[in-house]
Amino acid sequence: MGESSGSVSVDVKRISFGGKEHHILTRHGPIAVAVYGDLEKPALLTYPDVALNYMSCFQGLFFCPEAASLLIHNFCIYHISPPGHEFGAAPIPSHDPVLSVDQLADQVADVLDFFGLGSVMCLGVTAGAYVLTLFATRYRERVLGLILVSPLCKSPSWTEWLYNKVMSNFLYFYGMSSLIKECLLHRYFSKEVRGTSQVPESDIVQACRSLLDQRHSANVWRFLQSINVRYDLTETLKKLKCRTLIFVGEDSPFHLEALYMMTKLDRRYSALVEVQACGSLVTEEQPHAMLIPMEYFLMGYGLYRPSQRSCSPRSPLSPSCILPELLSPESMGVKLKPIKTRISLQV
Repeated sequence: MGESSGSVSVDVKRISFGGKEHHILTRHGPIAVAVYGDLEKPALLTYPDVALNYMSCFQGLFFCPEAASLLIHNFCIYHISPPGHEFGAAPIPSHDPVLSVDQLADQVADVLDFFGLGSVMCLGVTAGAYVLTLFATRYRERVLGLILVSPLCKSPSWTEWLYNKVMSNFLYFYGMSSLIKECLLHRYFSKEVRGTSQVPESDIVQACRSLLDQRHSANVWRFLQSINVRYDLTETLKKLKCRTLIFVGEDSPFHLEALYMMTKLDRRYSALVEVQACGSLVTEEQPHAMLIPMEYFLMGYGLYRPSQRSCSPRSPLSPSCILPELLSPESMGVKLKPIKTRISLQV
């Protein structure tokens, strides 16, 4: 791994999450990381989807009391924002090159080095899930587990490439217009919460729409450009030995890709949860559906909710603490056949 060009940390208090935001100069430019929790606890890294940051992508999950108690009790959270996606970010200078997906993964490694972290748990959504999966394939010894939400693992199909190209052009010439926001909301959420002419859109969609207004279109354009030239990770997925838990909304545009990814992972170490009536952004739309699968998943590392164990973990996670019988999908509470988190009952 190459040496970083240097690092600078500027702390900004975030009342909403109670953490601090650090600005770190990596070998591929600056990146913002919001840190929440006890630094002595094991590390959980998060990485959001295109045009989102930790507030707009993970607020629902961390504001869900049961999920928050599980995650915050066991981890110190490191929320990584894609370059230029953090609160108050300035437009990235136009002469700066667009980062490749490999460089984005290298930035994650630089974040670990900056905080002195060894091995970490990772939680990513769609484009962020791709970056963290790529990071796991390039730095295998530094990833203990992957929790992926509506992940990407293949290079873009012609349809996705063209769709993203059109969005990129509109972003470049017209900025964060109403059309772009509608395209992004369609990417994130199911039709149920986006609303119709008769049914108003839900509060989470309204909140996300408002947060999208805060993004600089040039910075979103850059991240979209990076993801639109990503390459196929299929051949490297089988080599992953860290345990992987995948969530995907059945109404997600990337539902089939998540199913494909599951077939390429080692089934001894992976499990899939399909969330009914949900889009890509399960962390916001149905965060409660993630609780039980995550709880079983983390039990494999000896981690529990506070009500189950009184002690707070303070030693780094280690594969040696994983019980062999907890490595199977069945032990995670997930059958080999994907579970359905919500069943529609007809009366």
